[in-house]
Amino acid sequence: LFGMEERGIALDAGVLAGLSAKIDKRLETLTAGIYDAAGGEFNINSPKQLSEVLFERLKLPVIKKTKTGSSTDEEVLTRLARGHELPQMLLEYRQIAKLKTTYVDVLPTLLDRRDRRIHTTFNQTGTETGRLSSSDPNLQNIPIKTPLGRSIRQAFVAGDGYDGLLCADYSQIELRILAHLSADPVLTSAFKKNADVHRFTASLIFGVEEKDVADPMRENAKRVNFGIVYGMSAYGLAKDLGIDPKTAETFIDEYFTRYPRVKAFLDAQVEACRRQGYVATLLGRRRYIPEIKNANAAVRQFAERQAINAPIQGTAADLIKMAMIRIDQEMKKANLVSRMVLQVHDELVFEVAEGERKKLSSLVRAAMENVMSLSVPLKVSVSAGKNWLETEEVS
Repeated sequence: LFGMEERGIALDAGVLAGLSAKIDKRLETLTAGIYDAAGGEFNINSPKQLSEVLFERLKLPVIKKTKTGSSTDEEVLTRLARGHELPQMLLEYRQIAKLKTTYVDVLPTLLDRRDRRIHTTFNQTGTETGRLSSSDPNLQNIPIKTPLGRSIRQAFVAGDGYDGLLCADYSQIELRILAHLSADPVLTSAFKKNADVHRFTASLIFGVEEKDVADPMRENAKRVNFGIVYGMSAYGLAKDLGIDPKTAETFIDEYFTRYPRVKAFLDAQVEACRRQGYVATLLGRRRYIPEIKNANAAVRQFAERQAINAPIQGTAADLIKMAMIRIDQEMKKANLVSRMVLQVHDELVFEVAEGERKKLSSLVRAAMENVMSLSVPLKVSVSAGKNWLETEEVS
């Protein structure tokens, strides 16, 4: 980790300058649209003024109250956006304004004067799940769900003397760990057959052949798959999918009917945590969760979700740390000039020296896929390119 911090990662500030100008134009357009929909100008960044516009001027329904009045947080705006254009524009405005102030305009100011690279700090004890976190700047939270968020990755490039970047990413690691820990035969079989597990789950939940699974059905199954790993309730899933809680509950019930050993494993984790006060990863690293016995139901339910997720996400964190150590050792043995520069959750990023791409790709894939023997295969996708965004898969 110290080696990675010392090396840093190269940044093309020109890409971010262009992105900043693009965001400014979009914010101008959005601001005009917001004023038009609101029937006049107001301070978009003032919760008080925004509350007056939404709930007094436009008479939109109040979703949630705070100590100071009616809430205008993301959850409220998301629900209101289903029936009015203004909340939708406000959500986009907030999202891209935050991108600009958190990353696009800030990252170039953090370049080291000596080598023009970003040097983040990796923290080993910054998260309760065991995942690495990074700070000054936080490179773990660069968004990837929106095209604009993803485009920030285009600014991360290979430095002088290097040919490009290589990215190695564990595929569906948490679901594979869930299959191993639960020993569910159906889920295990899906991974052993190298099935598209989200399509496979959709076919089970909706009772259709895999070939007949439509994209929205697969997307719903994907949310259920990952929601289960995070101990998501029917209410949480309903909110996530934008459906009623009863339908969400049916999805979860169908999931557990198809994967009964998963249900048994998750229940056992909660029960073990109640009994002993902690849960553990596959390698025995403990997470103590005393809140599981809290008298407050909301606190207790949150603790139960943590008890479900901690062994799974914690094991994934352990695996990639072990893989990083092995890769570092193998690269030194092979006398490679290429170097590991970044870790983001289940992904590793390398600067590739000329002529080393094939050897590095093979070494990284072998280390990551064989770092531990599970009942299902570990799969890693490897891609390479000139920057962190524009990469093509390497076989």
